[in-house]
Amino acid sequence: MLTRRMFLGTGCTGLAAVGLLPEVLFGAPDEGAARKRMAILTTEWRYHSHAWHMGERFLVGYPIHGKWHKPAIDVVAAYVDQFPENDLSRKRSEEFGFPIYKSVAEALRCGGEKLAVDAVLIIGEHGNYEKSEYEQTKYPRYELFKQVTDVFRKDGRSVPVFNDKHLSWKWDWAKEMYDLSHELNFAFCAGSSLPGTWRLPSVDMPLGAKVDEMMCVAMGGIDSYDFHALEVIQCMAERREGGETGVSAVHGLRGDSVWAAMETGSWAKGGWSPELFEACLTRSQTLAQPETYSHRYPTVAQMKEWVKEPVAYRIEYTDGTKATMLLMNGLVGDFTFAAQLKGKPEPLSTLFYLPPVPNVAYSAELMAKAESTFVNRKAACPLERTLLTTGLVEAGCQSIGKGVRMETPHLAIRYSAPAESQFAQH
Repeated sequence: MLTRRMFLGTGCTGLAAVGLLPEVLFGAPDEGAARKRMAILTTEWRYHSHAWHMGERFLVGYPIHGKWHKPAIDVVAAYVDQFPENDLSRKRSEEFGFPIYKSVAEALRCGGEKLAVDAVLIIGEHGNYEKSEYEQTKYPRYELFKQVTDVFRKDGRSVPVFNDKHLSWKWDWAKEMYDLSHELNFAFCAGSSLPGTWRLPSVDMPLGAKVDEMMCVAMGGIDSYDFHALEVIQCMAERREGGETGVSAVHGLRGDSVWAAMETGSWAKGGWSPELFEACLTRSQTLAQPETYSHRYPTVAQMKEWVKEPVAYRIEYTDGTKATMLLMNGLVGDFTFAAQLKGKPEPLSTLFYLPPVPNVAYSAELMAKAESTFVNRKAACPLERTLLTTGLVEAGCQSIGKGVRMETPHLAIRYSAPAESQFAQH
């Protein structure tokens, strides 16, 4: 079991990333200092891919706090696993002068004999990969990471690593990644862009709050957007009284079983709080309406008509806190959160705001955390959060696939959240 003491001992105490100016985040510019060198390892680099969203921030800079920030980091190497017809990696290589190597080891060593970079950005998202029996895409994040740590071990030196999204589709591999970062003593940060994006209203879970029940209503499918929704829940849950205690069980539902659970009207009866569900829908900016209508709360009949395949994860924390993740494609196209705090008459609720394409500024906020990790050599947010949400994705997918409630003793992950809020407020 991971403990709070283990977490505090790693140095991953977190930074008030989005509440600080760039010069505080990344240090005051030092004209005489050598620029850091970074390798990008990705599965696919095309328009709208995560490599395009995130890797290119280190090529051209990004907006943050009203400034166009240009990282003091040069992309000097890349490894790309797949090249679709609309590949952009070769064009970016030619435009910005970095080579694309045929292996991870060559990229990290820049074609030489020893590790020759100061930071590694792993983006294992998108591309043509097979699925597990539980509908999880087998993105090779673990395989890329292991090749990185093999170089670290052989060359006797390690550098900070940022991993986009969850660690792996398989829990054992995710836990191994976590353990290797401690064994080889390098800053390792990971996760979703949702915890760091703007919120409407701009509120956080009060540190030390007594929380009874939480909910996120979101769009998307399992093994993809469920991860983002779980990170929404977890970045709030970890701030509750006593800190994070881990999760004891997950029950995944899909289709008619979701509607049946909702009709029970309470968590105790197998569903969730109607008040939290209403609070989430109230915060949504994309709540579906019949043609020519707007600003009407949908009926259950309309929800059933519009949402073809609803998904729910009912999550039981070891301290008794409860949470529900709902994926409601056709009803909403955004991410909202609500929580019932003990002794409070009204739920705390907010929208996790995602600015639209082509600029997708929320990915800039995530890359600010990656850059902070690279520059300061300390993880900018708790790795334990993403280790836990990684395990929750696997448990949720398996629960749906097996049709049973999953006991999760391996997710007894304890840690304390940073005291400072870490979401965008400027």
